[in-house]
Amino acid sequence: MIIYKSNQHWFKDIGHLARSWTMIKVLRAVGMIGLYTIAVVLIHTYVHTLNLRDVGGLFSLLGIVLSILLVFRTNSAYDRWWEGRKQWGALVNNCRNLAIYCDVHLPKEDKLTKMLIARDIGNFCLAFVEHLREGTKVDQLKGLSPEEIEDYKSRLHVPNYISKQLYKNIHDAYKDGRITGEDLRNSHLMHKSLLDILGACERIKKTPIPFSYNVYLKVFITAYGILLPYAMLDTLGFWTIPAVMFVFFAFIGVEMMGEEIEDPFGLDCNDLPTGLIANTIRENVMHLMDVPHEHWEKHPEVLYEKVF
Repeated sequence: MIIYKSNQHWFKDIGHLARSWTMIKVLRAVGMIGLYTIAVVLIHTYVHTLNLRDVGGLFSLLGIVLSILLVFRTNSAYDRWWEGRKQWGALVNNCRNLAIYCDVHLPKEDKLTKMLIARDIGNFCLAFVEHLREGTKVDQLKGLSPEEIEDYKSRLHVPNYISKQLYKNIHDAYKDGRITGEDLRNSHLMHKSLLDILGACERIKKTPIPFSYNVYLKVFITAYGILLPYAMLDTLGFWTIPAVMFVFFAFIGVEMMGEEIEDPFGLDCNDLPTGLIANTIRENVMHLMDVPHEHWEKHPEVLYEKVF
């Protein structure tokens, strides 16, 4: 995710366009529509006059309709992005709360249980990150024995399994009399919130914008770009070429921005920095519960070089 301060470095921000993967895709499409428009203008000027007059009003109306559709598309995508961010913000708070609660209510000398709980909370977050991408990478989890690594690799849903192990450690402490029944109930509510967040993010991940709506919008934008030159020929002449390219650039750019942010858990530059958040949670939990651990060095995730 690109972190920046608004209303500062105006031209520097614009300079990011030079290495924008989305912009490359936009410019390819704009280039194709530009070549098509050049052909239409040349045919109209030198070969055969295309007598299409008084259609400007129709295209103005279609432009308004298309703008409304794009606003809905972009708002829907942003809602998904922002909902994902809220869920990960809640995950940070709930993991900290659970760590503090367990550290305070477990006996001071019960360092093993505290270590297991801290490890499981951290690994739950690390597994959660890749679960929302292409599947959990067990080798990236921390503090596991070779036997545990093999056990985790055999599980279809690693975050669920880690959450089960986490609650088992808490419940074992209750069975052994190290925490009270009230402590168990309170910790259960905090543990349950982790699974609620997991389910909410899975819902975002697995329920994209309806395919028919997505395809219809692409067809509408393409058809509008193909027909637009005919509405401008008599008025603008050769200036039709840059005018059509600019209008098409505006419409398709907004569509592709919405397409990029509708899945906020990937590695595009405007996706949420879930890897950074997960590692931050793990470090916070380890510190809160006084568990020794290897320090994590903050570094950007590799594909974040794909600037919007």
